[in-house]
Order: sequence, then structure tokens, then C-alpha cells
Amino acid sequence: MNQQIRNYMTNDVYTVNESQSIQEAAALMSEHNIGALPVVDNSENMVGMITDRDITLRSTAQGEAAQTPVSEVMTAQQIVHGTPDMDIHQAAELMAQQQIRRLPIVENGKIVGMVALGDLAVDDQLQNEAGEALSNISNPSSPQQ
Repeated sequence: MNQQIRNYMTNDVYTVNESQSIQEAAALMSEHNIGALPVVDNSENMVGMITDRDITLRSTAQGEAAQTPVSEVMTAQQIVHGTPDMDIHQAAELMAQQQIRRLPIVENGKIVGMVALGDLAVDDQLQNEAGEALSNISNPSSPQQ
């Protein structure tokens, strides 16, 4: 059985441009029932990630206006991502180590897919790894400032 991540990832990935407002990002998340969006520049290269948590902690909780651009609250440094040819077990381990529930899949700088813990949990062979990743992710960590 092929264990490459391309066989597990979601290919239909919604993105947001770094100059769009966080209100637009939140509306897109709400419309599609998702909690994270890759952030792309005008060339469609991935430059960051924005999550519902980023919006809540870095903007809403700070009383920021709806005009705040995504670039001010997104995670831009050391964006954790995988590649389509990455082994799914490596991806699960990376998600556990980095305490992330969603892994953007990037090829040549462009977003080509997303893998969520739920994508791993549906495979019988990966349920243990998904559970282990979730237990590591669920450990408390300090909020980012």
C-alpha cells in the first residue's frame, strides 16, 4: 500500500491572500467549516498559516478592528509543512512533534493539499499514530504573543 501523503491529503484547499482582512479569513473558515487557511502571496506561494485560534488570540481578544490584514496575525516564521511524497508516518510524527492538527502540503512553494489528523484517523493502520499525535498536540503549551 502506498503510504505517501498525497494519498491522504485534501486536494481542494481554500487559501487567503496575506492582504485580505481577518474578517474575510474568518468568513471563509465559517463558510467551509474549517479552522485553518494557508496564506498565499500574489504569486500563490504559501507565506503563512492563519487559524481560528490566531484570529481569536491575536486579534479578537486584543480588540482589533475587522480591517486588520491577515499578515498581522498569521504565523509566518518556520511554517511547518509536508510534501506530497512524504511518508504518512513521517507526517503524523511531524504533526505530533510540532503540536499541529493540520499540515499544509507544499510543492515548489505552492500549496497543493492539506492533511488533518482526521484524515489519518480513518486509516486502520494509522489510528494509533493519529491518537498519539493528538495526545501530544493536546498537551498544554504557552500561547504565542
